[in-house]
Amino acid sequence: MPSLLASAGVTAPPTHPVDVLLILVRGDQVLLALRQGTGYADGEWNLPSGKLEVGEDAISAVIREAAEEIGIHLDQDEPRLVTTVHHQNWTGLGRIGLVFAVDHAPARHGHPTNAEPHKCAKLEWFPADTLPTNTYPYTAASIQAYRTGEHLMVSGWRETPPP
Repeated sequence: MPSLLASAGVTAPPTHPVDVLLILVRGDQVLLALRQGTGYADGEWNLPSGKLEVGEDAISAVIREAAEEIGIHLDQDEPRLVTTVHHQNWTGLGRIGLVFAVDHAPARHGHPTNAEPHKCAKLEWFPADTLPTNTYPYTAASIQAYRTGEHLMVSGWRETPPP
């Protein structure tokens, strides 16, 4: 007997990676990283972010990503979940993004540095309401949802995914 998924025309269950994204806030500005050398979205501004690792909780993941990508230290009680973004990228892959915000306190966190120069050309602060035109859409949606207080943002979905 065919499975429910097969009878519905679905050949495999969907895979939606879970990402953690950090909005590091300094006044009315947010920190972005310019991607380079990754082969994906190079030349676009992105939030410090990454995928959950096997067996890792979301808070530990955002703390790890902050240390790995921008060299700052966050305590377990600092990241606050501000929104969730369900994004479909240009390849048609859906992703779930848990977006956390932290108000930057240099004395406690340290100063952001480009800790992954092989993946990032530079870090820069931008006004949250005036992002660069080459901001990655997932990042732009995350910041927009944060600014407007939306609990869930659906971004990039099209009626027909690319082949």
